[in-house]
Amino acid sequence: MERIVFLEANTIRAEFRRPSFAHEWIGYSESALDQVAERVHEATIVISNKLSLGEPQLAAAARVKLIAIAATGSDCIDLDYCRARGIAVCNVRGYAVNAVPEHVMMMVLALRRNLLRFREDVRRGLWNESKQFCLLTHELNDIRNSTMGIIGYGAIGRSMARLGEALGMRVVVSERKGAADIRAGRASFAETLRASDVLTLHCPLTSETKDLIGHREFQMMKRSALLINTARGALIDDTALIQALQSGLISGAGLDVLRDEPPANGNLLLDLQLPNLIVTPHVAWASNEAVQTLADQVIDNIEGFVAGQPQNLLT
Repeated sequence: MERIVFLEANTIRAEFRRPSFAHEWIGYSESALDQVAERVHEATIVISNKLSLGEPQLAAAARVKLIAIAATGSDCIDLDYCRARGIAVCNVRGYAVNAVPEHVMMMVLALRRNLLRFREDVRRGLWNESKQFCLLTHELNDIRNSTMGIIGYGAIGRSMARLGEALGMRVVVSERKGAADIRAGRASFAETLRASDVLTLHCPLTSETKDLIGHREFQMMKRSALLINTARGALIDDTALIQALQSGLISGAGLDVLRDEPPANGNLLLDLQLPNLIVTPHVAWASNEAVQTLADQVIDNIEGFVAGQPQNLLT
């Protein structure tokens, strides 16, 4: 009988149907890193989200044969170790193809229309004191006919492109940074930075993409540009972003991710209190509809693996 251990049940607010095969299901609301080794010791299948899983946690878990990630990103899993151990790893894909692009566009519209500044003006009573029927204290910009640059063109990146085009934006898809050849339908990384009114990141965090956007990249962008990151916080050099916002190198930024999450020890970006910076707590993916799709796919992945028809494998 399979023994399934779900290490972080509280991170996914959805109904997980139980697999159709005979099994024992053990769920933990949360797991501290130092609790993982004991909890997976007798497991055959582990469901995880953001916990680190590698040799320190899995060395004594001789029965584990599958790690089902309840997310798309796999940077928390030591894939090389799992591959060497013969542990299969699968993730979920495409579940947030509507949720994340909608969140991106929410931040783009809020920044282009100066929503936070206008809200603060109304709160301070400036509209009450206006001599006109409206209060035109800040710029308002349309997104139609502006250019959206997309870095990372998987399922979410493609969905982002469709949404941008539906709203009348010109979409530019970036080639990988430093690529010698430019694929058909893409622009060079540098050209994408220079052309974008909105630059949105949808790529995974790897050794090649860490600090992808730094001082040099901000210098290449339009001063009127917006940077949106709903992927991974470490894609952006935080110090460079702060300087870019404070000096006016770019117009604004929307972040749903930070380098360390949760930011228990604080984060300089959270201290800025700038009206051209929106930070949300890693929730772009978490619409009710997207999360239920994720939960269903986790179980589909597990059932497929046990039936000898694995899907969405990373190892």
